[in-house]
Parts: sequence; C-alpha cells; structure tokens
Amino acid sequence: MRLLDFASSVYAQHGEDGIFAKILELLPTRDRWCVEFGAWDGQYLSNTCHLIESQAYSAVLIEPCRKKFAELLKRHGKNPNVIALPKFVGFGTGDGLDSILADTPIPKMFDLLSIDIEGNDYHVWNAISSYNPKVAHIAFNPMIPTEVDYVQPADMKVKQGSSLLALVQLARRKDYELVCVNHNSAIFVRSAYFPLFGIPNNDPRQLREDTSGVTYFFSGYDGTLFVAGRETFGCHPGILFKARLRQLPRMFRSYPPEFGRCKMILFKIYRRIARLLGRA
Repeated sequence: MRLLDFASSVYAQHGEDGIFAKILELLPTRDRWCVEFGAWDGQYLSNTCHLIESQAYSAVLIEPCRKKFAELLKRHGKNPNVIALPKFVGFGTGDGLDSILADTPIPKMFDLLSIDIEGNDYHVWNAISSYNPKVAHIAFNPMIPTEVDYVQPADMKVKQGSSLLALVQLARRKDYELVCVNHNSAIFVRSAYFPLFGIPNNDPRQLREDTSGVTYFFSGYDGTLFVAGRETFGCHPGILFKARLRQLPRMFRSYPPEFGRCKMILFKIYRRIARLLGRA
C-alpha cells in the first residue's frame, strides 16, 4: 500500500488529513483521541483539526505562545471534547508529555500523536514512555539526506531538527514501524499494526519520495566544497549557497520566526548586500 496516494489537505500542510484518515481506517480499534503540539491556533496547518471537526475526535491541544493560544481557544474553546493547554512541552520529567497528559483523561494508547516543533521533535518523542499512541507523526529536517543519522543537541534553544533516519531508529526502539514519509514528517504505527498496511519494504529510502528539500555537500579533489540539491539555507529565504559552501553569519544562525524585529531588519540588509555582491 502507498499511503501517499491518499494524501489530501483540509487544514494539514502536506496531505496528512487524508493519510491519517486511511491509517486510522485500517486500525482494528480506535478511541478517537489525539494530541498535537505546537498546536498554534488550532487550525492553521493543523494535523488534528479535521479529525476534531469531521470525526468528533477528542483532543489535547498544547500551545505555549500566549497569542496563538488565545486564538486556539477562540477556535476550540467551546468544544467540550477539546482540552487546550498553554504549556511548553519539553523532554524532562517535569515538562515532558507524560507529565502533562497525566492530568487529562486521555487513554494510554490514544489514536494519534503529532509532534512538529522545528527542532527537538526527536528528544520530546524519546522522552515519552507512559503513553503509546497507535500512530505517531513526527517532523524531521527535510534538508538532511535520507542516509544521514543526525540528532540535534537536546537543547530547547537549538532549532536544527533531526534526520529521518534518526527518527526511524528511535521508532524501532520504541516498537514502531515507518509507514509513510511526506515532505518533512514521518508517520509511524505500533509494530503490531504494521502488517495491516501491506508495505513490503519500509526502508526510509523506499518510502521517502520527495527529496526536493535535500541538500548535498561534496568535495572536489582539490578540497573545494560544493553544494547540490536544495541551494538555500533552509528557512532563510533568498540566501543561496551558490557553487561553494558559505555559512550564514553566526548571528543569523537561528530560527527566523524568532529573530525579533531588529535582527530581521539586519537580516534583510545582509541579504540585500549579499545579492549586490553577487554572493547570494
């Protein structure tokens, strides 16, 4: 079975709404509970909003941003099946998902978990032990080649992301198997359910079809570094690697949505100068 054939989006970014519908349809039992963080405003690029609205799913939606949490409450606050929490999910004993969910009525083996936090997705999932969702949707850095095993430092200040291969290896330690890969996320099911999907080979190199975001570096015999594939610095639009490897200035090596007004102005100035110099 090729789950990407069922991809469709109502709210989700890369067809997850249709993919989840097919996966959940194949499961022998469902309790109609899901968890998502960061849930943002509960609608924009949401991986659970369609389940909540079309299939009457109960949900735990977690969002630490005060402004976005207020918008989330406007969207779902009157729904008695939605538990909205203004919390920050980490990977410690006090702020991990186990601790947060312990105060909710959600079953231990709920249907769907979605983690997409641009960085520590690997570490947050790794820290979960008390809950075993049937389906886990975990984001990875799409710029990392499929063959690379990379895990970013366990540091909430770091936003690099981990590789697909690293997530697959973690999944197997947690008794999950890969069933689908879209642009920047991997979808896993509990190993007991994997035979239901009729996937002959779930090697990530087989299931990952979209490699448009992958960046490759290689060296010439003379030691010159070159880039192939995606030629931009990830979430930093307009800045190109060009023919030779060039790192961003250290001050800009962070996640752009968190730049702040002054840093964003400086970044735009840097980008303009780089273009004028023919280096971007």
